[in-house]
Amino acid sequence: MKHLTGLSGIPASRINEILDRAVFHKDLFLDAESAIPPALQGKRIVLAFFENSTRTRFSFEIAARNLGAVTLNFNASSSSVTKGESIVDTIKNLEAMQVDAFVIRHPSSGSAEQISRITDKHVVNAGDGTHEHPTQALLDIFTLRDYFGSLQDAKIMILGDILHSRVARSNIFGLTTLGAQIGICSPVSLLPADTDSLGVRVFTSIDDAIRWADAAIVLRLQLERTTGGYLPSLEDYSLNFGLTDERLEKIRKHMLVLHPGPVNREIEISSNVADRIQPPGYSKSVMLEQVTNGVAVRAAVLEMLFAETTKAAKLSTNK
Repeated sequence: MKHLTGLSGIPASRINEILDRAVFHKDLFLDAESAIPPALQGKRIVLAFFENSTRTRFSFEIAARNLGAVTLNFNASSSSVTKGESIVDTIKNLEAMQVDAFVIRHPSSGSAEQISRITDKHVVNAGDGTHEHPTQALLDIFTLRDYFGSLQDAKIMILGDILHSRVARSNIFGLTTLGAQIGICSPVSLLPADTDSLGVRVFTSIDDAIRWADAAIVLRLQLERTTGGYLPSLEDYSLNFGLTDERLEKIRKHMLVLHPGPVNREIEISSNVADRIQPPGYSKSVMLEQVTNGVAVRAAVLEMLFAETTKAAKLSTNK
């Protein structure tokens, strides 16, 4: 595995290998007295973010530095991209500076895959357009597995704008591979055209979805969708698809709640549900656990990518 550009087609054995290694990194990360092995000592990792990010960028940076790597932050707004330089030329120029890996976030779907074909350095997709966001899904899956033990037959609802969500797609691919049942809940206008091919159960009633599910991954409602003709209004969306205490209490259903962030409070989710980490109540939020788990998962991904290359090089030398 030289690159991680998506979870589509990644076998369950590989996903579990990443998750198991993330357990190791989480234990070390949370233990202030433990020394994390500097597996990437001397490596240079470019964080090439062509879109804004908080959780993803910082967790990759912390993960890489914990492993001993040097991180180089690329800011598109202050780079030659503003002068018309293409993404291919940008990557090629950075590659010429002898970097070892690229963590890419870009608004164009397929950009990470494109870059992986033009460089012999490692490429990790940190979100490309509406395509995939594999490490977000891996940290979501890690969080769910930690809570449920096994994901076999676990019923996971993904709630919100499925059509434009790279997080939803990667979670569907990864969770399905590990044996979970996936339900998606969304206004019809925000369902993808290829829904039938995704192997998921479709709900257009949030109450029905809550009755069915064991856990909910709530997606950020991209506010620009209300001006794009997808929704009548934010108020209408919140009324019909917002995850609230009132809905959970009416159905009397305990629900584990995840959200990739950032959160639009009182739109896709109420503050009470978003913040509840302890009973009483009909929900438990693990949003901050997701953030912590993100560092561990991304450390595992980076470490394993470089380990695979080292292993391949040794095998080649021994021949």
